[in-house]
This record gives sequence, C-alpha cells and structure tokens, in this order.
Amino acid sequence: MDIHEYQAKKILLGFGVSIPRGGIVYSPENAENKARELGGNKWVVKAQVHSGARGKAGGIIICSTPLEVAQATDKLLGKKLVTNQTGPEGKIINRVYIEEATDIKKELYLGLVFDRSSESIMVVASTEGGMSVEEISKKKPETIIRSKIEVAVGMQQFQAREIAFGLGIDSKLIPRMADTIIGCYRAFSELDATMVEVNPMVISNQDQILALDCKMSFDNNALFRRNQVSELRDKTQENNSEVYASDRGLNYVSLDGNIGNIINGAGLAMASMDMIKLAGGEPANFLDVGGGATPEKIVKAFKLISMDEKVKVILVNIFAGINRCDWVAEGIVQALEKIEIKVPLIIRLAGTNVEKGNQILKDSKIQYIEAETLEDAANKAVKALGK
Repeated sequence: MDIHEYQAKKILLGFGVSIPRGGIVYSPENAENKARELGGNKWVVKAQVHSGARGKAGGIIICSTPLEVAQATDKLLGKKLVTNQTGPEGKIINRVYIEEATDIKKELYLGLVFDRSSESIMVVASTEGGMSVEEISKKKPETIIRSKIEVAVGMQQFQAREIAFGLGIDSKLIPRMADTIIGCYRAFSELDATMVEVNPMVISNQDQILALDCKMSFDNNALFRRNQVSELRDKTQENNSEVYASDRGLNYVSLDGNIGNIINGAGLAMASMDMIKLAGGEPANFLDVGGGATPEKIVKAFKLISMDEKVKVILVNIFAGINRCDWVAEGIVQALEKIEIKVPLIIRLAGTNVEKGNQILKDSKIQYIEAETLEDAANKAVKALGK
C-alpha cells in the first residue's frame, strides 16, 4: 500500500526526522489561508498523488504570494496528473500540500528497501539527490552508498554514521544525519514498510537536515496489525478493480492483455499466464481466488472480470485439491445466472470431483468451451480471440 507525501512526512516526523512546515488543503481558499498561516515569502504547492516525477509533470509549483498559492491550487485540484510512473491514464489530484520553501544548500538521496537476495534491509544513499535512483545508478553510479542491515540486529549507530560520512557532509552535521537515517530505519522496520525513500534529503542554508520529499509503501499483509497505517489508504489513487478485489478477499493484479483469468492458486495462475503467452495471447489480469474457492468467491471473481472492458475472452482454470470441482462448477453456474457474459468462456477443471463438476456445467444452460489441459485451455482462449 502506498501513501501520500504529506502522510509519509508526518510518520517520519514522529520518528525524529525533520520536515519543512506545511499543511494539506482541499480548496484554493484553504490554500491561501494556509500560506498566510505558515508565513514567509515563498511557498511550494504540491499535488498529492501516488506517483513520483510530479515536478516534471507540472504537479509542483513555487509561489511568491498567498494569491499565487490559491491560483496554483485551483489549477491543480481536479486535474489528471500524468507522469512516467502513472501511465497515460494518470491520477486525479484531490488534495494539495502547501509547504514553506526551503533554501537548499545540498541535495542528497536516501532509500530503504528489502534485499531479498541477502535477506536484509538495504540502505541506499547518494550525494546526488533530486533525481531517481535509477537515473543516479545510470549516470553517477560511483556516488551510490549501500549498507546492509541485519534484520535480527537492526541498524547500529556506527552504520548510520558510516553512511553519513560517505555523503561527504560537514562533520558537525554527522550526528544529526546519523539520527535522521536511524529515524527512517525505525519507521521502516516498526511499521512493516516495504520502502522508505527520501528524495531529496536536503541540507538547508541554515544547516537543517530536512526530508523535502518522501515516499513510503507498506506490506499489505501486515496492515491488520498497523491500524494507524491502514487508515491512510486512499482508494481514489488505486486501480478500481484492484480495490474491488482486495475488499473481497481476491488476489488481483490488472495487466494489459485481453484474456481474463479466474484461477485458484498463485502458482497455477502464473503457469496459466505463461501458457497464454506461449500460445500467442496476452493475459488481462492475475486473479487468484485462493485454495478455498467457494461458490461465493467465484461469483465475485466473475463480477470483477466483467468490470474490465478490455477482456475479450475469459479463461477459468481450477485445480481442486483442498477445494472441490463441483463447488467451483456450482459457483460458475450461480455467477452466470446473475451476470451476463458476452465474451467466449473457456473452462478447465481438474482434481477432486472433476467428473461431477463437469457434469454440473454440462447440465446447466451456460455457454462455454470445455478444455482438458492447461495447454488446451490456453490454445482455445487464444483461438477464441480469432488469432
């Protein structure tokens, strides 16, 4: 789960990381009042969407008067912001963050992610802040500092100081930078984050160390024990189908193809998508209804697939071990009694009670194409597209 910049900054502030003063607004009038409340003679108006590269897309505007702040807010609110991370569909701006401008002396980069190969937390830092880490890696790889943190031990003070020294900052700022790095680490580890990225981390002309921009992502599977994090979710920034799926206990990821999938088990789902690709087709989604694919879940899965206008064929692939094919067949029949499917439907059942399941489908009035194997199902799905 991703959160907005202003939410991430508030979290980091709670862990001792300094941030510029600012506030969230929802209207031009609020924005003007917020600028006057913050004081000063320069403000930054920031679109709050779940995406980086907002500045290049016109989502960050520097203003010199409270009136300009109001005008900039009016320009952004309700606008669809398209960045290289959102894709052409973009994301709608529903809230704006007003922040006091910072006199920047130096920009740095700091990021924390899981390194699965070493089963540790990787801290990545660079003297080149303000650009993406991919860009830094490509253009100035020699500036990147990496430090592995053992999960069982946690970040030690000496490790944070080593990173701070590696950034080449004034020696008097080393203790403060080390505390900032540890604060980011604590936010990462104590809240089940999967990423914390502060870019840029700046040193101001007043020698303050500030998180000028921040992105945080969290492990969805840990949200049940992190209420303070789950409450920050903004569903308006997420794919509608993925929101629908997660709210109904379905594992779903939207893809770019046109063959919709309803499958039980993540491994079988991955194998099915591979087989569709080998047959010359493109999967429209990853959809795992789980090992306990009840009739109710099958109905929800069909509703979800029918929401996707780009789906031209639906492939149902069920291997029943814990589950039973007759239950799944009953769910398919129930779903198609409630939902009109206007595209070809390919069904392949295997495993427990497969004969009974296939008989239920044959006795029903639904129109479908039966498949014997996964390869057969993928080939028939692609053929149904007219390929």
